[in-house]
Amino acid sequence: MSDAISCPRSDTVAGYVAEGRGLQDGRFTLTTSDGCDIEMELAGNVSAEVLRNLDEPYLDATDHIADMLRPGRYAFFYGVFYPGAPFEVKRIVFVGRQIGAYRFEEPDWWIDQIESLARFYSRAQFGAGPIDFGDYRTLLRLGGEKTGSHVQETDTISRLVYGMASAFLLTGNDHYLDIAEAGTEYLREHMRFTDYDEDVVYWYHGILVDGQDERKLFTSEFADDYDAVPMYEQIYALAGPTQTYRVTADPRIRRDIDATLRLMDRFFLDRSKGGYFSHIDPIFLDPRHESLGANQARKNWNSVGDHAPAYLINLYLATAAEQHARTLGATFDTVLDRFRDYKNSPFVQERFHEDWSHDSAYSWQQGRAVVGHNLKIAWNLMRIHSLIPKPEYQEAACHIGEIMPPVGADQLRGGWYDVVDRMTRDGEGFHRFAWHDRKAWWQQEQAILGYLILHGVTGNAEFLRQAREAQSFYNAFFLDHDEGAVYFNVMADGFPYLLGNERLKGNHSMSMYHSAELCYLAAVYTNLLIERRPMNFWFKPQPDGLVNNTLRVAPDLLPPGSVRITEVEIDGARHDGYDAAELTVHVPTSAHRPLVRVQLSPAQR
Repeated sequence: MSDAISCPRSDTVAGYVAEGRGLQDGRFTLTTSDGCDIEMELAGNVSAEVLRNLDEPYLDATDHIADMLRPGRYAFFYGVFYPGAPFEVKRIVFVGRQIGAYRFEEPDWWIDQIESLARFYSRAQFGAGPIDFGDYRTLLRLGGEKTGSHVQETDTISRLVYGMASAFLLTGNDHYLDIAEAGTEYLREHMRFTDYDEDVVYWYHGILVDGQDERKLFTSEFADDYDAVPMYEQIYALAGPTQTYRVTADPRIRRDIDATLRLMDRFFLDRSKGGYFSHIDPIFLDPRHESLGANQARKNWNSVGDHAPAYLINLYLATAAEQHARTLGATFDTVLDRFRDYKNSPFVQERFHEDWSHDSAYSWQQGRAVVGHNLKIAWNLMRIHSLIPKPEYQEAACHIGEIMPPVGADQLRGGWYDVVDRMTRDGEGFHRFAWHDRKAWWQQEQAILGYLILHGVTGNAEFLRQAREAQSFYNAFFLDHDEGAVYFNVMADGFPYLLGNERLKGNHSMSMYHSAELCYLAAVYTNLLIERRPMNFWFKPQPDGLVNNTLRVAPDLLPPGSVRITEVEIDGARHDGYDAAELTVHVPTSAHRPLVRVQLSPAQR
């Protein structure tokens, strides 16, 4: 590779120390993810460290480089490409202490990470004072400082609520549940509109707060969705309350969810041709109204596929309601029928007209692919396959897992790209970047969760390799060890991109949702499916919320029979009233809210 370099340039490379040859006279060969060999040479001032989690101290490994650069070890190397010379290594990040060991596979890695995230966002939004969402800010600076902007967006509050509820599920820390419940209540009081004539609930885009006054923002304020009611805003308004409902069984939350689903089915669902419309107009709630402009009678990935990960799987986990299982199946049948376009591109089609003809002229997307959406489809197909075992679900997910790395991953440096052209140009073997080669935190999440569950269910070793490489890049480069939480974007070489909106720790897209979802489910898949270790989960149900006093504690849609309850405590006392195989706990009637700790363990093979 160095022969193609005409001038010196710094870069990051990732890979495995080549088999059969370790470090010799300061040189070694590195094999990248796609099998290319790069000749490497240690600089005289090289430094090394071991991967560390948020809130962990720097772990220097410089004195151990010679012992650690052994064949088969995966690591990141920052240095300089010089023309006609080996890559000169200046800095090394080892992802584990031993060959084949990855620190993020430690039992508490992801649990510790979500707790650090929860502390960061709790401190940023509420400081040391009481939990007051009246002073919540959508925009947070790099260190968590609040900005002057005081538009409170419904979806970002919901995303924070999701993260805090997930942190409680993994830690049992009441402070995180207090935030989740306070945020859910704030959404109900300030962002919810109940239409009693139509018997539906819909959620405002947000509110503009000015002192004691607030102005409701019914329609979206964003350019692509301006003056319309987008489906994805209704979807993500449910993300946080639904995760909180899993913990609390609050019947008021359930009523809001059900009423929002009626809104979706009555005004967004296309009962004739299938799928959900992406927007409705705010006056007549009509998806075909001409005022919608480019969004008139349109469908897209967010309006069709995002129901599953944002709220619908979690709603099914809490209720086991058959209608939600049917919706999950119908939604992903539609994804398989309409989104795949493999005769033209390895990437799915994401935007459509009402009749499902392709909308290739839409705004910024046009003929472009969002890499993470493809990985998100694979991840959720594998989840739904455990509920509705259709061979085509697993086959489609595995196909995505197999074809994505060469077209969507950075196989030189690690990590996954953002938006690329769906088709290659004539004579080119690569997909050009839409704008840049940066990497977004949420797209790394989709890769990690997709490949973890693909390996956890199928046992395919290549999927495990992809999962480990994606987790390595995310944990090496997205964790902000100076200010806390995770970066929005990093550049191709892993260095944080800190300009404009992407400098922020809180914005329209980022508010603890994707980072917490990653922690929660990476912990579940790693411990229960892959490493086969027990995990604890905490719940605090309301006395009047549980149907037949039954608390459902499945952590995710996992293969039937793969996990069992092995221990339950209620308020610190052993409790034997549970069905180990059905993953349900009988919670005795009580005048107070009990704290329920449930230990889940992999079933014996």
